[in-house]
Amino acid sequence: MKAIASALALVLAGTGSAQAQMGPQAPWSPDNARFVRLASGVPGVLFSPTAVSPRNQIAFFVMHANGDYTAFPACTELARRGYQVLCANNSTSKDGLFDDGALDRILIEAKAGVAWLRAQPGVKKVVLFGHSGGNTVMTAYQMIAEGGVASCQGAEKIHACPNDLAGLPAADGMVMADSNWGQSAMTLFSVDPAVKGIAKGTDLNPALDMFNPANGFKITGSTYGEEFRKKFLAAASARNMAILKAAQARKEAIKAGKGDFTDDEIFVVAGSSYIGFNNKLYSQDTRLLEHSKAPWPLIRADGSVVTQIIHSVRPPMSRENLSPSFMRGALRTTVENYLSSYATRTTPDFSYGETSEIKGVDWQSNYANPVGNVEKIHVPVLAMGMTGGWEGLAAETIYEHAASKDKAIAFVEGATHGYAPCKPCEKTPGQFGDTVKNLFDYVDQWVSAPGRFLP
Repeated sequence: MKAIASALALVLAGTGSAQAQMGPQAPWSPDNARFVRLASGVPGVLFSPTAVSPRNQIAFFVMHANGDYTAFPACTELARRGYQVLCANNSTSKDGLFDDGALDRILIEAKAGVAWLRAQPGVKKVVLFGHSGGNTVMTAYQMIAEGGVASCQGAEKIHACPNDLAGLPAADGMVMADSNWGQSAMTLFSVDPAVKGIAKGTDLNPALDMFNPANGFKITGSTYGEEFRKKFLAAASARNMAILKAAQARKEAIKAGKGDFTDDEIFVVAGSSYIGFNNKLYSQDTRLLEHSKAPWPLIRADGSVVTQIIHSVRPPMSRENLSPSFMRGALRTTVENYLSSYATRTTPDFSYGETSEIKGVDWQSNYANPVGNVEKIHVPVLAMGMTGGWEGLAAETIYEHAASKDKAIAFVEGATHGYAPCKPCEKTPGQFGDTVKNLFDYVDQWVSAPGRFLP
């Protein structure tokens, strides 16, 4: 048993680029965690509570679009509060090299996790837990589980989902803890309009380069003028649609027997990697996407909750233009995977400002974003945002679009995207308290409320 535990510990210690963004892995003990093989290349770890309580009949399923989540903080934090938690990986590479985020394949693998939990003795309710891009997976899964493949095969979709996604077992609820706006949206936000073509990252237009000091860039934090911001985002929308048109043309060429292969082919987009802060205007100018449109519950350092306009406390994060780099700045995928997992339609008025409002995005043009997906989801939904991270305000957009009658929203003051306190955001040491505890105490309170999932 010691040898097995040691080997599993080594597996769980592995990190990749997505893992580095996520934050430190949570400690775990082989006494209450066991390996689960869900499918070929799809490992999971079941974290079990140590005390008997009514919460034991609720099981969480945790999976991300591209990161290693077998030791994510939710695994131990939720188990510690009495829930069963299955934290699983999908079969993609986890290192950002090529096939991460292959949504159709990941949804089939998520099905194996939900079905496995449904079959466990004592499990009466299954709740999906999504973090960051994991909510692209979780919301697409639940939308299709509730509405069938008709929900992802409409004429409005860039890519029609395959029929083998029929029959997904639905979950009973969802917790979205610091979701972003979706895999396709984050790709859109990362499109560098300074790149003149599709695949060549070294030919840049300095007038559209957000890292050009003449346009307002400073490594310590930039202030972009309104004229440049509008020009940048309009050009990003135009390049996004040009990329989409190019991918669709390659798909037609493949169908006509004129592609590089008969089924699919490599598709590289310079300056469009969605990982991290790449080319995101708002990650460098923190005045953008800085506050909510409406007042919402804010969890303070001492665990108390106040209702107010939510303000981001995040520091600037973009430091260099990665577009000329193939490994760090380019989206490396295939034609089919681009269309299914990363593409979205935009209009020329694509823009955002100080609030969470984002204009000019067709949220129903794909099922690779939570914003459009939650419009077709009806189970109870909790959306939470971290004010010390760069994706926190997505919670407001998701909450606004959610069709669920039972929906809630809250924010954790000073928490990073990985839930830990944001040390660079502090004005005094320890200002934000134990943000991890505050987050999961709130999740626990919402999930265990009588009549929601428990009698």
